Amino acid sequence: MDTNLPKSAHPRLVIIGCGFAGLRLAQALKHDPVQIVVIDRHNYHNFQPLLYQVATGALEADSIAYPIRKIFAGQKNFFFRLADVEHVDTASNTVHTNIGDISYDYLVIATGSLTNFFGIESIERNAMQIKSIPNALNLRSYIFQNFEKALLKEDPEQRQALLNIVVVGGGPTGVEISGSLAEMRRTVLPKDYPELDLSQMKIILVEAGPALLGPMSKKSQEEALRYLQDLGVEVRLNTGIKRFEDCRAYYSETEYIPTENLIWAAGVNGAALPGLPEPVVTRNKRINVNRWNQVEGLPNVFAIGDVANMVTEEMPKGLPMLAPVAQQQADHLAENFRRLAKGQQPEPFNYFNKGVMAIVARNKAVVDLPKDVHFRGFFGWLTWLFVHLMTLVGFRNKVVAFIDWAFSYWNSDKALRLIIRPFNRRDMKDDKGKRTAEQQVATPQYNPTPPAIQTPAA
Repeated sequence: MDTNLPKSAHPRLVIIGCGFAGLRLAQALKHDPVQIVVIDRHNYHNFQPLLYQVATGALEADSIAYPIRKIFAGQKNFFFRLADVEHVDTASNTVHTNIGDISYDYLVIATGSLTNFFGIESIERNAMQIKSIPNALNLRSYIFQNFEKALLKEDPEQRQALLNIVVVGGGPTGVEISGSLAEMRRTVLPKDYPELDLSQMKIILVEAGPALLGPMSKKSQEEALRYLQDLGVEVRLNTGIKRFEDCRAYYSETEYIPTENLIWAAGVNGAALPGLPEPVVTRNKRINVNRWNQVEGLPNVFAIGDVANMVTEEMPKGLPMLAPVAQQQADHLAENFRRLAKGQQPEPFNYFNKGVMAIVARNKAVVDLPKDVHFRGFFGWLTWLFVHLMTLVGFRNKVVAFIDWAFSYWNSDKALRLIIRPFNRRDMKDDKGKRTAEQQVATPQYNPTPPAIQTPAA
C-alpha cells in the first residue's frame, strides 16, 4: 500500500520530519518538477526555541505551532501524511510507517533530535524535559500543581522540595528557562501565592562544564552568568547531576538538592531512523553525511538539520545543532537537487554563521555576531525578540506572540498560568525497558500519581 498517494511523472521526494529543515526544503522546492511527500507524527510545525515560554506561561501553545497543511495550502506538488516512521529500507527505496509503506526516488531525513539522558535511568524516568509542546504543557501544569501542593504542606522540608526547581544544562534552553522562572518568582508568583514564603524558593541552574552558553564568547558567558545571579538564580558550574529519585537531585553519592522539579536541558542526540546501515550512524545517533548532505554510501538518501553529522575542517565534531544550520542546509540541498536534475555535480555546503544569541530575562540578553561583535542588555533583548518574531511561521502567530510579549512587558505578568490538564510523572518504558523515541518527544497527558515526597535526611 502506498497510502493513496497519486502517481506522478515526476520523481518522488520523501521528507521525514517537518521541523526547520524539512519545512524549509519543501518550501524551497515549491515550483520544481518533483512530488514532495512530507511525513511527520504531528500535523503541525513546532517552533522549539520558544517552548520554554509555553512552559512558563508567557505564550500559549498555538502561538508557536502552525498546521502543516495550512503552511502548504495551494502548493500543488506537496502531499502530507500523518504517520510514525517505523524503519527505512534503502534497498527497496521504501519508508515503512504505521499507516503503510511509501516508496521514494529521493529520501531526505530531517527528524531533528531527541533528549539525551546520558544513560542515567532515574533522570530519564523522573525528570521533565522541553522537546515538544506536550512536554512544555506538562511542565507548566506540573510546576503550578506543586505550588498548590506546597500550600497544603506543614512539613517545611516537604514544602521546600515542592518549591525548589533545578534546571540541568547551561546551554541556551537552560539559561532561558532559568531566567524566565526567576522573573516569574519575582513578579507573578507573589500575587498568586501570598501565603507562601517565596524567598525560600530556590532556582538552581546546574552545568557540568566550566561556563554557561558554551558556544558563545567569554564575554557573553560572563554577562549571562551575572544576569542570572542578579535575578537570584543559584548557578553551579562544574557540577553534574548523578541521579534523581525520591525528590532528591544527587550531585554526588550522598549530597543532593531536595526538589520535586528537575528540568533536564543538558543535551540532545540525533533522531536517526532504524534501517540505516550501522556505519553511518554515530554514537550520538546523528547520521554521517558528506559536504552536500548525502548519506555515506546511499546516493539517493540525504540528511539535513540536527540529525545530520557534517564534519568540516572548522567543525571537526560536526556542525552545531542550530536552526540556522538546518535552514541553510535545506536551501542548499534544494539547489543541489536542481543541479542533479540537470546532470550537474552538487556543490559542497558551507555554513555561514550569522551569530548566536540567548535571552536571560526582560531587557537582558546576549548576542554574538561575526567578526567579534558582541552586545547585550536592552538592545540584545530587542534583537532576540525581533529575530524570533520574524522566524515564527504564520502572520497570526507573529501578531499573537507580539501582543503577549507586549502585555507581559508592560504588566510584568504572565496570564497563562493554567493547569488545563493535571500531570503526574510515571515510568515511561516500553516492553524492553527502554524509552521509545515517541515517548521522549511526546509525553502522555496524564500519568499515575508519583510516590509521596520523602523527607530529606538531616
